[in-house]
Amino acid sequence: MKKLLLLTVLLLSFYSSKLVAQNAPQLGKASVKDVIAAMTLEEKAKLVVGNGFSMPGSKNQSATNIGMTKDKVAGASGTTFAIPRLGIPSMVVSDGPAGVRIDPIRNNDSAKTYYATAWPVATLIASSWDTSIAKKVGVAFGSEVHDYGLDVILGPGMNIHRNPLGGRNFEYYSEDPVISGNMAAALVNGIQSNGVGVSVKHFVANNEETDRMTINEMISERGLREIYLKNFEIAVKKSNPWTIMSSYNIINDTMTSETHDLLTTILRKEWGFKGFVMSDWFGGRDAVAQMKAGNNLLMPGTPKQTQAIIDAVKNGTLDEKILDENVAGILNVMLKSPSFKNYKYSDKPDLKKDAEISREAATEGMVLLKNDNNALPLKSVKNIALFGVNGYELIAGGTGSGDVNKAYTVSLAQGLNNAGYVLNDETKNLYAAYVADYKSKNPKQSIIEQFMHPRAPMPEYAVSNDIINKQAASSDIAIIAIGRNAGEGKDRQVDNDFNLSDVEKTMIKSVADAFHAQNKKVVVVLNIGGVIEMASWRDNVDGILLAWQPGLEGGNAMTDILSGKVNPSGKLATTFPMQYEDVPSAKNFPGTEFPDKATSGMMGMKLIPAEVTYEEGIYVGYRYYNTFNVKPAYEFGYGLSYSNFTFGNLKLSSSTFDKSITATLTITNQGKMPGKEVVEIYVSAPANNIDKPSEELKAFAKTKLLKPGETQTVKFTLTAADLASFYTDKEAWIADAGKYTLKAGASSTDIRLKASFNLPNEITVEKVNKALTPKANINELKANSKESSYIEELNNFGM
Repeated sequence: MKKLLLLTVLLLSFYSSKLVAQNAPQLGKASVKDVIAAMTLEEKAKLVVGNGFSMPGSKNQSATNIGMTKDKVAGASGTTFAIPRLGIPSMVVSDGPAGVRIDPIRNNDSAKTYYATAWPVATLIASSWDTSIAKKVGVAFGSEVHDYGLDVILGPGMNIHRNPLGGRNFEYYSEDPVISGNMAAALVNGIQSNGVGVSVKHFVANNEETDRMTINEMISERGLREIYLKNFEIAVKKSNPWTIMSSYNIINDTMTSETHDLLTTILRKEWGFKGFVMSDWFGGRDAVAQMKAGNNLLMPGTPKQTQAIIDAVKNGTLDEKILDENVAGILNVMLKSPSFKNYKYSDKPDLKKDAEISREAATEGMVLLKNDNNALPLKSVKNIALFGVNGYELIAGGTGSGDVNKAYTVSLAQGLNNAGYVLNDETKNLYAAYVADYKSKNPKQSIIEQFMHPRAPMPEYAVSNDIINKQAASSDIAIIAIGRNAGEGKDRQVDNDFNLSDVEKTMIKSVADAFHAQNKKVVVVLNIGGVIEMASWRDNVDGILLAWQPGLEGGNAMTDILSGKVNPSGKLATTFPMQYEDVPSAKNFPGTEFPDKATSGMMGMKLIPAEVTYEEGIYVGYRYYNTFNVKPAYEFGYGLSYSNFTFGNLKLSSSTFDKSITATLTITNQGKMPGKEVVEIYVSAPANNIDKPSEELKAFAKTKLLKPGETQTVKFTLTAADLASFYTDKEAWIADAGKYTLKAGASSTDIRLKASFNLPNEITVEKVNKALTPKANINELKANSKESSYIEELNNFGM
């Protein structure tokens, strides 16, 4: 009888729970509010905390690398918690900013592969100054995200190039927020047109990798508003990204992922952001504080975080309404996701088509820096002497989360061969043997190995003078390839990185001497992810092509430019200084460490508290060089073409500003081959009330491919917001009354045309909230006090 009674109870319990599940509100059919009301506290807490990750060899998921998972899509970076009874699926997120990074081979079965396109890095895309090519890359990129069953790609990265030693600068666009914000918005619009999302990162001021989880950055409100937040604001307002990723760093004493001012007041209330915020992997220290700040999703997620949130709600230190708001943010985005729509992905993206787009984009962003006596394009050239390891081993992109598992890469040597040029076999074999030997002794590291024990890049091969002289006698021209790589977890160094190594300098000098003695030209190709010093050696060579890190088709794209198949049209989106000491942040980058306060972090890593003050304020990049008359090696916006372009007929819609003003001008190709030109619009504003740079970029456009003699009219419209500066004492964006000068240029210093207009009365464009205020006053660099102590210190630093 007891057994029968127990069985009856169990059956009733089973059918009762099944009935409850059937009657429970379902996501997409019921309102998000009703779905949240049906969730248990534990379910809510699990939804705002990711499903975690497994270390290599772990029994539960056996993921390939830290931050990776085999749930749903092998090698993806993480997943969210599913609640099947409420129709809530798990979403999949994956690296990264330069292409999908998932496991290319699964279960040791190479019969079917899952490779992805390695796109040109963000700095190259920005150097195109062409939002249409950024969007085109985005559309193709997003199709791969969709075809591989992912919901959100963790990119683009869009932090400002504050200092050229930043290890992840290649992932980011520019030193200027207008270029950065507009390029990111174009890419995001392209990616999200596929019905998948992005996670724009790292919000905000993640400008160094040294002590990235402990660095306390002291930044003024104006510095944040005008430089480090502005690009994110542009991207949010122009592309509506599904998600934003908060950064690791601390700003003015509070971690970004725990800062309500940043994630709620500014991002949501002021900018109108509608998506959700996720943390960087293991970012932040206090899960409850992150919830209160508006950091919806904690990634990759740990049980400890889930329990902390549950406990905080139960003991009253976290209002459940705040938790509900964070849950709602995730669910509202989830409704748009492929996982929610049960999309049957193909795992078969069109990689051949995407490779062609990658190659095209790479050519658009390569920058011709020097071309004496028409060294390029290659004319009457058949036999080429190619020197430098990176001529035979392409650096497609950076390391860490910005890396991509691609099926192949095309080196410069392969690209030249593909185009019919002949390379000397003896030299080619020497480099091939050197590269093979290095690789055998230094096998490729996993992501975690790169992060924990970063390995120096392959050193340059010391080619003998005998080889160089033989090549000078038998070849038509010399091409020297110089490479640089960097990535997550470590910043670059001045010696042997920003500056060339002694071996590289000797190679350039020896090759130049030998070839010039034979009246033959020498061209350097830079396969680099960040800025390097060039002033000390550029006079030795005839041509310099900045190829950046151009994606998997890099060698073909470089050859397209070198051969003249494509006319170069890239322009620098970041300044190349004469020497590192000229950089405005040189004397305080990356900051001051406090090793006596170090603690132990994840996997035994030492976490050393550190601090840096952004004393340069708003004077980042060209804003500093132009205002303080510090001559760079190559200025912001600079880039040559095989054609010549003239700017003409600049007209303003009015001599007095009223709500907006429109400028039109013509660009004419005066050269002998079709080409494109970039038009850069700078504005000099009245600086009677507050300090301002000598000029700032406000708009830009690239022409279509103009035939010789062809003219195109370009048009720009500026609003009061474009003229405004941030007044800290008034917590407002204000366009000052007075005379403004609009400058149309081919670079930030090559100004071709000017026109002025007047703003009769001051305009308060927007009043904002007091937010992210430093506790102590920052003694910032000022243009109207050029003999300031900071300038004196900077000058002494370079002595």
